[in-house]
Amino acid sequence: MLRRFVQVGARQATRAQSTAAAQEKWDLYAGVLVERLPVVSKSLSPVEQQFQDLLWRVEYENSLKSDHELKNERELAQAKLIKQGKVQVDLDDSMTKQTAQDLKDAYVEELKKFQLGSRTTPDDAAKKTSSTDRCLEDTLYLLVQQKLGQQQHMILPQGKRQDGESMRQTAERVLREQCGDDLQVLFYGNAPVGFHKYKYPSNQRAESVGAKVFFYRASLRTGNVGDKKTPGPKYEWLPKDALDGKLTNVAYADSIKKFLL
Repeated sequence: MLRRFVQVGARQATRAQSTAAAQEKWDLYAGVLVERLPVVSKSLSPVEQQFQDLLWRVEYENSLKSDHELKNERELAQAKLIKQGKVQVDLDDSMTKQTAQDLKDAYVEELKKFQLGSRTTPDDAAKKTSSTDRCLEDTLYLLVQQKLGQQQHMILPQGKRQDGESMRQTAERVLREQCGDDLQVLFYGNAPVGFHKYKYPSNQRAESVGAKVFFYRASLRTGNVGDKKTPGPKYEWLPKDALDGKLTNVAYADSIKKFLL
């Protein structure tokens, strides 16, 4: 009899907890992961460089001769015959004719003047994290400073959904309000790529117990945060391995890492 009473009481307590949880109200937020994609390809490791050299050598050995190489061989064979006196040559014509060897010499001189562009920029040297002209081999992610509760945090741009908005529309509005019109991005789709939720402190709960944040992914096309008239909030463009030092909330950081590429 006592066991049955305990089981009934436990079921009633569980049902009451489920009902209370269902009645909890949460604020809906949209966040945006803005990424500046790599500008140049990754530098090759020693092993990758050796493999690439091998592929180039195999391709060179198996390739057919180009028209320039065939022309050069014909001209060399003709020059040999002329030297042996077996072929007569028009001196006026030979003086004005540009040979394949002349072209090759010109190409070699032009190649000597060519300089590869640097993979680092002045902003790399200055460690200017507000610039997108740095870390050209890596993907950079945008963090902005926003006030959560009584403290300022570096997080992905986010804002509360307004009535009548879809979550995608909220994401677009939030990014525009937080970062200005100068920042032009391309959203990848209408569906969120990530999710995070957190509860407000007990003394700050009014109608809602917490926030549920749905993250959208977007790639940078042009511009930057703020403009000349409106500087915008404090912000940084950071590679993936530098995010841990800025995302101080462990649960939030773990939620972000789930959809980082």
